[in-house]
Amino acid sequence: MTRTASPAACVKFARVQCFIVAALLAIVLVVLAHPGTASAQQTNATGAQGATAPTATVATGASTSPTTTAATTDGSKTLTVDLSTGKSTGTGSGPLQIILVVTIIALAPAILMLVTAFTRIVIVLGLTRNALNLQGVPPNQVLIGISLFFTIFVMAPVIDKANTDGLQPYLDNKITQQEALTRASAPFKTFMLDHVREPDLALFIDLSGKPAPANPEDVPFTTLIPAFVIGELRAAFLIGFVIYIPFLIIDIVTSGTLMSMGMVMVQPATVALPFKLLLFVLVDGWSLLAGSLIRSFGG
Repeated sequence: MTRTASPAACVKFARVQCFIVAALLAIVLVVLAHPGTASAQQTNATGAQGATAPTATVATGASTSPTTTAATTDGSKTLTVDLSTGKSTGTGSGPLQIILVVTIIALAPAILMLVTAFTRIVIVLGLTRNALNLQGVPPNQVLIGISLFFTIFVMAPVIDKANTDGLQPYLDNKITQQEALTRASAPFKTFMLDHVREPDLALFIDLSGKPAPANPEDVPFTTLIPAFVIGELRAAFLIGFVIYIPFLIIDIVTSGTLMSMGMVMVQPATVALPFKLLLFVLVDGWSLLAGSLIRSFGG
C-alpha cells in the first residue's frame, strides 16, 4: 500500500524549494553586482605568495576625489574605483543592468508572440490539428517548435535590420542605449504597420482618446500592438476556416454513409480519420500550409 503526501506537505515542500531558489538567485546577483570583491581576494592571495602586488595611486591636484587603480601584469583591462562615491568603471555589470536584462528575458515570450508572425502561425497549425481530429498529434511541443522556426524564417529580415541598425552600434559604443532601443524597435514597427488593418488601428486610436497621429510612424506601440494582434487573430481564423472545409466534407460524407448502412453504433470520426490523413498526405498538406502561411506575410 503506497502512501501519498498530503497537500499541506506538498505546499510546504514547494515553499522550501522557492526559498532556496530565491536565496541562490540573490547570491548570484550580489556576486555579479560586486565583481571587484572576488578579484580583490584573488589579488591578496597572489600578493601573499610573493607575486607582483597591484599598485594604488591617489589622484591629486585636478581631481577632487581619490581614486584607486588596480593594474595587472598580463595587459588586461584595469578597474578604476572612485573612493568618494563608490562608483566603478570597467567591464563589470551593475545591479540596474542585471535587473534590466532579467526584465527583458521575462518579457521575451510576450514580445515574441505579440509583435511577430508567431500568433498567426501557431493558431493556424492548431486549427489544422483540430480539423484532422488527431487528438494531440503532433504534440504541443512540436507545434510550438514549428511555429517558432517559421517565425524566425519570416522575421529574419526584420531581425537582421534591428541587429545592424541598433544592437551592433550599441555594442561598439557608437550610440546610447535609448537610441539603440529606438533603432532596434523601428523595423518591428514597420513590420506591424505593413500587416495591421486600418479599421483595427483606427479603433484603438479612437479608444485611446488621443488625437490621430500625422504619420503612421508616430503611432505608439501601446496602440499598434493590440491592433496588430486582433488583425492576426482574424487572419488566422480565416485561414483555419478554409482548412476546415475539405475535412468537414469528409465528415459529412462518412456520417451519411454510415447512417445509410445502418451502422449507427460506429463513430463517424473513427472512420473519417484515415481518409483525412490520406487526403492531407496526397495533396502534400504540410508544404501547402507552410507556403501559404509564409506567403501571407509577403514572403
